[in-house]
Amino acid sequence: MSKPPFTKDILKLNAEKEVERITSTLRNLMKTTIKRRGIVLGLSGGIDSSVTCALTVKAFGPKKVYGLHMPERHSSDETLSLSTSVSDCFGIDSTHENISGILEAVGFYNRYDDAIRSVIPEYGDGWKSKIVIPNVIESKEFSLYSVVAQSPDGEIHKVRLTLKAYLEILAATNFKQRTRKMLEYYHADRLNFAVAGTPNRLEYDQGFFVKLGDGAADVKPIAHLYKTQVYQLAEYMGVPADIRNRPPTTDTYSLPQGQDEFYFSLPHDRMDLCLYGKNNGYSVGEVAELMELLPEQIQRVYDDIDNKRNTTRYLHLNGLLVGDVPEIKK
Repeated sequence: MSKPPFTKDILKLNAEKEVERITSTLRNLMKTTIKRRGIVLGLSGGIDSSVTCALTVKAFGPKKVYGLHMPERHSSDETLSLSTSVSDCFGIDSTHENISGILEAVGFYNRYDDAIRSVIPEYGDGWKSKIVIPNVIESKEFSLYSVVAQSPDGEIHKVRLTLKAYLEILAATNFKQRTRKMLEYYHADRLNFAVAGTPNRLEYDQGFFVKLGDGAADVKPIAHLYKTQVYQLAEYMGVPADIRNRPPTTDTYSLPQGQDEFYFSLPHDRMDLCLYGKNNGYSVGEVAELMELLPEQIQRVYDDIDNKRNTTRYLHLNGLLVGDVPEIKK
C-alpha cells in the first residue's frame, strides 16, 4: 500500500473522533486496569497539561479530576495565572503548591548556582540563566550545550558548558520535576486517584522527560499525539486562547527559554514533520522538499532523532531484574 503524499496536512486529525477515542480508552483503562476514582495532574500553563486536563474532564467529569499548580522561584511570572485559567476553564478543583521551599531544603538553588559559577565565576544574586543547544539545521558541529546568563545590569554572557557543569545543572533541575511528581502522588494517594502524565509524542519518543519525574505516571493520554496534533485538540476542546497562542517553553530556567533552543533544536511543528517522516518511511528528500531545506539538513535531523533515541532509552526502562521473578497472577 503506497504512502500518502508528504504534505503540510499530513498531521491533520479528525479532532472529534480522536477525542472520543481517547476518552473512551481512558474510561476503559480506569475501569479494567487502573481502578482508581479519578485523575490528578500537574498544570503548568502549557498546551500539553491543558489538553490532558480537558481530556480527563471529558472522560470522567470535573469532580473526578484534581489539578496542581506548582510554580517555583524560577518560574515565569505568568505560569500561575495561566495554569489557574485552565482549572477555571474546565471547572476542576485544584491547589497551589509552591515548591520553592522544598527545592531550597534539598539545596537545588545552591547546587544550580555553583554549577553555573564553575564556568561563569561572577554568577550570583540577581542573575538569570538558561542553557541552550545549537540549531541542528544550521550547524554541522556536534551539539554542545552553552549557558546564557544575564547579569543584574542586563549584560548577556554566553559560555560553552563543560560536561561536568552540564551534568550538574541537569541533575539539579531534575529536582523540580521529581518534586512535582512527589506532590502529584501525595494528592493521588489521599484521593485514591491515579496520576496522568502529559508528554506528547515528540517528548516521549525523544526522551524529553525526567525519569521518576514528569516521566512517571499511571496513564499518558497524549503520548501518541504529535505536538501539532495536541494544538488541534486544544482548539477543538476550548483550551484558553492565551495558552494556545503561546510558544512552547520549558519554564525550568530563570531566563525565558523555548523547547527548541533547549532540546529539540527546531520548532515543534518542524520537528513533528521530521519525526513523522522518519517514523513513516519518508525519504529525506521528500521531507526536505516540503520544508524547503536541503536533504543533508533533514538527514542531520534524522540522525539527531536516532541519537536521542539511543541516549535516552534508559529513561524508558523499568527497574531491571537480574533473576527470574514469577509474575503475580491476576
